[in-house]
Amino acid sequence: MIERAHHIYRVAQDGGPAHVLESGGEWRALDGELFGGYAAGAPVDPAGLRLLAPVEPSKIVAVGLNYRDHAAEMKKPLPAEPLIFLKPSSAVVGPGAAITLPPGVGRVDYEAELGIVIGRRASRVAASAAPAYILGLTCVNDVTARELQKRDVQYTRAKGFDTFAPLGPAVAVGVGGGALDVQAWLNGERRQSSNTRELIFDIGYLVEFVTSVMTLLPGDVISTGTPSGVGPLAAGDRIAVRIPGVGELVNEVVAAHPG
Repeated sequence: MIERAHHIYRVAQDGGPAHVLESGGEWRALDGELFGGYAAGAPVDPAGLRLLAPVEPSKIVAVGLNYRDHAAEMKKPLPAEPLIFLKPSSAVVGPGAAITLPPGVGRVDYEAELGIVIGRRASRVAASAAPAYILGLTCVNDVTARELQKRDVQYTRAKGFDTFAPLGPAVAVGVGGGALDVQAWLNGERRQSSNTRELIFDIGYLVEFVTSVMTLLPGDVISTGTPSGVGPLAAGDRIAVRIPGVGELVNEVVAAHPG
């Protein structure tokens, strides 16, 4: 395992997906196991690499109303404990992939979020021990069919459409999550801007809470909630989730093909 802060990318190659490491502008193959011991291998030319979602989670555990300003925006009281829901693995897409707007669902919103990537099997983990179970951090766009969310009792349908969980562009390892800016940029205009200092429930607490309910597997993601400023997407839009030190996740928006 390399010691200094670095980014782990998952890329498409002829022989199948592979992971590469980037640190200080230097790119190298990942030798070893992503969820075990790994080291920096041979140099890699980043030119022309096609980035994929950095991990393939069995599930994404998302947290609702975890920024005070977003709770106010949604006209809901501050939660007494984390409000969690699942996004399916089939919703995951990577950087550069299209977010597809399903027909007939009404308004679909972007939600910029910081994601916690789990690095080892985690069950009933104390908050103080959480760092030992975290591989790193990533950007998440918790795309939401807002009208369905308001209509349904729970969030599975509104949050679970294919392409509604963009992840990436990388897993940032060795980056602290306690004071990170979280932003959404729609067509070059900043629409969301906050900092993880404003989280109601911090990273350690979320790991403890979620693992008291379910076992998290290597590659699973906890999406920590979105700040105020959520808004609708339209076909042709370009939406970017930007978290300095973690990365910038950019996706285009398209309408579903009829039929």
